[in-house]
Amino acid sequence: MLVHNFSTEMVAAQDRFELWEEFAVHSHMRNWIRSDHEDDFRATMRVLDMGDTQISTMTFPSLEVVRTPKLIRQQSDREFYQVNCVLSGAGDVTQGAQNTSIRQGQLVLVDSGLPFRGRLHGGSENYAAMIIQLPRDLLPLPWKTVQRVTARPICGYQGMSGVLWRWLTEVHARAAEFTPADIPTLRSVTADLLAAALGGCLAAEDTMNPESRRRALQVQIRDFIRRNLGDPSLSPATIAAAHRISVRYVHQLFAEEDTTAAAWIRGRRLERCRRDLANPHLQLRPIHAIAAQWGFIDAAHFSRAFRAAYGMPPRDYRQHALRGAVRESTSALHG
Repeated sequence: MLVHNFSTEMVAAQDRFELWEEFAVHSHMRNWIRSDHEDDFRATMRVLDMGDTQISTMTFPSLEVVRTPKLIRQQSDREFYQVNCVLSGAGDVTQGAQNTSIRQGQLVLVDSGLPFRGRLHGGSENYAAMIIQLPRDLLPLPWKTVQRVTARPICGYQGMSGVLWRWLTEVHARAAEFTPADIPTLRSVTADLLAAALGGCLAAEDTMNPESRRRALQVQIRDFIRRNLGDPSLSPATIAAAHRISVRYVHQLFAEEDTTAAAWIRGRRLERCRRDLANPHLQLRPIHAIAAQWGFIDAAHFSRAFRAAYGMPPRDYRQHALRGAVRESTSALHG
């Protein structure tokens, strides 16, 4: 997977908007664009290129985006859906008979096969957004179903929309860790979560095929686990109750990936403990307090589990990690 980082500040002020136009043509669907800040267009873009699917982040002061019937006729490749998740700023989007305002914390979908117009602005700060662009046929929802939510604001902080939002944030944070072999999984999970988010808004989950519903549920459960790692009562039973499924089905979902719910929970808790033990800012925090924060209420059990996972006791790991951090800091200081 390729990560493209782009900033208009690499050229003189008068050339920045033209440079943005040129880069946007190659990175996203073709649109006619203009801005109130064309004389000094300070903008950034980061694109995670997964072939026919992209996840990107953008910041810019203001932008008007228009997709005309002529541009649609000229498009020779596949038709796409584009989803704009607003991190800061506001705007309005029009497609067909629908005209809606969007603001921070909302997401909105448009269809490349139909004309649309968007006016986006950041106010006192830049407009910022995460954007998904994926082929129509990758989304496991009927086209007519999707048309019911085009150019309509969707809250990004609750339900499956919240899961999608957190997934996009994490994908960007870990972009450097992925390899080309991860692309099929990243594409399918993104499409399934988007379908689940749209389906939740329309009570249209039954229009998704069973495989897509299952994959979306797996990601939703993992997101639920991550948000509740500090709860000692977290278990297959609490997961099942929160998602209105049977405990047996929870076990089946994890068994499909050759693990168990308990093992997956323990692994994520250990990862969080290891991260905190290596954090110089937390070096005065007792090890048992870190363990308890992430759901390990039995210190002896935590020590055994940590040693089994990482080959040394938590105290030794902390000392080793902190010594390494001191060496790196010293090298950077004298380098």
